Amino acid sequence: MTPAGEREFEVVVVGAGFSGICAAIRLRQAGIHDFIMVDKADDVGGIWRDNTYPDVAVDIPIWGYCYSFEPNPDWRYAYAKGDELKSYADRCVDKYGVRPHLRLGTEVTGIRFDDELHHWDVQTSRGPLRARFVINAYGALGRPKFPDIAGLDTFAGAVIHSARWDHTVSLAGRVGVIGTGSSAVQIIPEAAERAERLAVFQRTPIWVIPKPDFRIPLFLRWVFRLIPGLLRLPRWIVLVWLELLYNGIFRFKAPSAVTALEWMARLALRAQVPDRAVRQRLTPQYRFGCKFLTLSNRYYKTFARDNVDLVYADIVAITATGVTTSDGRHHHIDTLILATGFEVFERTSLPRFPITGSGGVDLGDYLDRNRNAAYEGVTLPPCPNAFIIHGPYSMTGSFFMTIENAVAHAIRCISEARRRGATRVEVKPEAYARFIEEMITRQAGSIFYNSNCEQARSFYFDQFGDVPLFRPSTSVEAWWRMRRFPLADYAFTACKERTAEHQEAS
Repeated sequence: MTPAGEREFEVVVVGAGFSGICAAIRLRQAGIHDFIMVDKADDVGGIWRDNTYPDVAVDIPIWGYCYSFEPNPDWRYAYAKGDELKSYADRCVDKYGVRPHLRLGTEVTGIRFDDELHHWDVQTSRGPLRARFVINAYGALGRPKFPDIAGLDTFAGAVIHSARWDHTVSLAGRVGVIGTGSSAVQIIPEAAERAERLAVFQRTPIWVIPKPDFRIPLFLRWVFRLIPGLLRLPRWIVLVWLELLYNGIFRFKAPSAVTALEWMARLALRAQVPDRAVRQRLTPQYRFGCKFLTLSNRYYKTFARDNVDLVYADIVAITATGVTTSDGRHHHIDTLILATGFEVFERTSLPRFPITGSGGVDLGDYLDRNRNAAYEGVTLPPCPNAFIIHGPYSMTGSFFMTIENAVAHAIRCISEARRRGATRVEVKPEAYARFIEEMITRQAGSIFYNSNCEQARSFYFDQFGDVPLFRPSTSVEAWWRMRRFPLADYAFTACKERTAEHQEAS
């Protein structure tokens, strides 16, 4: 751990999930060692540290869900479980020498840019820090979203959010689940097997396609360890599949692919749920792709169980004993599970902590008034020397490629500032505006604006009706632009103190 007396660093990385770990690894590889990585939790791993609900797993084949520079031959499942991802994070931290840079149990409570000295003053729960550069790697899915339902705080039983699972609760008795998103699709089948009675409160149905999961044979894992280069094959297969999926569906380049996936979901639903009325309630009225990609071989068949009720009437209130719905029924509940996702574009989540940029601009107010966007998904004009991982318009088909792209962009800026002797790096307003216009124009042709997506109630949309979570480009284009962006799009300057030092040295 970094000694508590050290308070000034070249870089502070906020967040110890996979984004922060990648930033730390690449900083070290770039020869930048004067940095720390802070996280309010006492361990690394981000969402795979926090999400431990039953059957938690990735939604894409695991060979596409890992760092390009650190393939893992030891995955047990094609769709790896949460504990495997947590172990992978620990392995990367140790292998690449990141652990000495960690300062865990340290919550960032606010940062402010000093326009005169060109650094960030970082306030934390363990005292102030100072950094030339800040890399915000706190992730897009870190703050649990709680439903705004009257009486939730009066419920007498156990309340569990999917992202803060309480393993001391047995789920025996009468269980209620609010939400039918990707986490709920994994939780509901498990809860149905444990509960005496399960009520699923569905506001919006979700498309669910079969999950081609399997346990990876020990022999194949042995071969991958013996010949690591073979791991490139399944990785490229997955990346090509993701690229076809991303561009064919989200960018709406292949509407027939959307129709085919809907057909797969309907076929699975018909095969697993005999009750026609229940099938109708489970069938979305929007196109596949408007919400998060969801796969399961167990979700639909859960609603054919005798101990499971699908509740589609709106929730009116929660009482001490259960949930009251708009049809006048009161559902008695012992344990309430909130599978209600995360705050993504809410004002309380952008940013996660107060950020005061150049000229005293409050970043939260800035984003509330302007379009949610960042230049190449990484930087904002009011925030010199600051970089975002998983910023607006950064996500392509691969989660880890998105991370590596943003980190490469940030390190190129920091390295160029070092080369020039600059102390301030800021994206030029005209470059920022040009990028926003390009992204919004491209996004207009996507599935989000052509498929009745407003009925999906998806977290993809922000307060302006934009979908800044996704970048409307191919992964190849994003990879290239994140590493070859024009340096002329940034202004590199030196503070008066650095300029004076240079003049004295001359």
